[in-house]
Amino acid sequence: MAAPPLLTLQDVALTFGGTPLITRADIAIAPGERTCLVGRNGSGKSTLMKIAAGLVDPDKGRRFVQPGTTIRYLAQEPDFTGFDTTLDFVEAGLPPGESTHRARYLLESLGLTGAEDPTKLSGGEGRRTALAQALAPEPDVLLLDEPTNHLDLPAIEWLEVELKGTRAALVLISHDRRFLSALSRATIWLDRGETRRIDQGFSSFEAWRDAFFEEEERDQHKLDRKIAAEEHWLRYGVTARRKRNVRRLGNLHELRQNRREVRRPVGSVSMQASDAESSGSLVVEARDIAKSYGERKIVDGLSLRVMRGDRLGIVGANGAGKSTLINLLMGRLAPDSGQVVLGTNLLPVVLDQARAVLEPGMTVTDVLTGGRGDSVVVNGQSRHVIGYLKDFLFTPEQARTPVSVLSGGERNRLLIARALAQPANLLVLDEPTNDLDLETLDLLQEMLGDYQGTLILVSHDRDFLDRVAGSVLVSEGAGRWVEYAGGYSDMLVQRGQGVEARTVAPKAKEPRERNAAPAAQPAGKPKLGFKDQHELKTLPARIEKLEAAIAQLKTILADPELYARDPARFDKASTMLAQAETELSQAEDRWLELEMLQAG
Repeated sequence: MAAPPLLTLQDVALTFGGTPLITRADIAIAPGERTCLVGRNGSGKSTLMKIAAGLVDPDKGRRFVQPGTTIRYLAQEPDFTGFDTTLDFVEAGLPPGESTHRARYLLESLGLTGAEDPTKLSGGEGRRTALAQALAPEPDVLLLDEPTNHLDLPAIEWLEVELKGTRAALVLISHDRRFLSALSRATIWLDRGETRRIDQGFSSFEAWRDAFFEEEERDQHKLDRKIAAEEHWLRYGVTARRKRNVRRLGNLHELRQNRREVRRPVGSVSMQASDAESSGSLVVEARDIAKSYGERKIVDGLSLRVMRGDRLGIVGANGAGKSTLINLLMGRLAPDSGQVVLGTNLLPVVLDQARAVLEPGMTVTDVLTGGRGDSVVVNGQSRHVIGYLKDFLFTPEQARTPVSVLSGGERNRLLIARALAQPANLLVLDEPTNDLDLETLDLLQEMLGDYQGTLILVSHDRDFLDRVAGSVLVSEGAGRWVEYAGGYSDMLVQRGQGVEARTVAPKAKEPRERNAAPAAQPAGKPKLGFKDQHELKTLPARIEKLEAAIAQLKTILADPELYARDPARFDKASTMLAQAETELSQAEDRWLELEMLQAG
């Protein structure tokens, strides 16, 4: 006999601002179950997860948790108030009397030391700290909303192994197809306010969803034909029996009402990149280039040719130097030795992973038009900004919305819309898949497949790399980069292993004995001096200021009339931008160097 569900939601509904978000949702999570929750951005997945966690009360419906069941939820914005270190925060999630070994193991596996000040964490560090706290107690039910955000490839693959070994029932929200396919055994689909379930993992979901939409479309066609037949009867049928006519007229009104109420899928994104004149056949050539900061080698002896139409994926652990490598290839940073040759007639557009260009006070329209009118030029044609925004699933009401209120997915769609509106023959995309739903990822992939220019892509999304990249450039450590033909899976076959973490992490899974003592620290571990410790603490603030300065300078230079109006200001802003980007790259690499020294 099957065990009763640990967590149940029955006929749950919730309305926000007068608009129904969830109309009828049912969830039942059995012990040890592996379930993924999927749906479009804005469909209410995260809200439904919060209802399951008991953090949000539904307008109607019932939530039931078996007595004694422990549930942990991965918070999107953790509250670190009252904690001196990240280790303190994670240990607070452990049951009373539990060994702190697991907390330390999880933090180290996620690239943290446990000594970090929670008030000074970056967004990614805060996310990893929250993930460690959620995993620490090994609960009965684990609710994880986008757990792979801000994780690099080694950490994602480590997390897969960790979750496969846990006894907890899992409910996962993720845009990472490979991650969902590896872990899920059941799928709950939240579509237009209602949930549907199949007892198969995510790998079977998309075929099932497409079949459902096809059946729904057939039903709509049948309803359309029935309405047409009734209208024909009213116009030309026998009119002798008035009561019968009245009844059929009522039936027709009911059919029309049903047709109007047919719930259609949310609109789809329409993506098309603005083409520019073709570049030369050679886009970028690196000739035995090297770049180091102190004793830390970022690039060592790299020779690489990127030709017109190539799709180059760049992968590596956080801190491998991917941003520095891109700056070298784009000519923004000079190598210590070797030479970088840029092709002719290059028009590059860079999608900023940090979203620094999106100033909180700007409106959605301002981001696309630079505050000049209501039109945006796409592929040489002027389009009204609202029409262009509809292509990316924004409503007319959102055109004047401040950027600060947009969700992560909406911000990323807006950045993609902005990038694709600019004429380019070279696209440099840094983590473009962050916060996008699966359907939008499909459309982005199709757009990149049709794109006539050259693509350089930095991503931790293994499935997306497989679908888009023609070759993959991988960090092998110590500044060595090797190019492999094909996507990520092809690289695995050729290389024999995945991407390794930048620092050495525990390779064996944590022992299950809770009272096991932590391993002794090796003797002679290098320690940072006072000056280096101070620099390590102050670098994140400096990096943040540089990012803000770069965003402001890019906004100034985005004005197409600036050069004609004020050439001196244009030249000054260009010089300051190049200097700030160089300083940012140096500051990031110095921070990584100090982190490595501190980790020993």
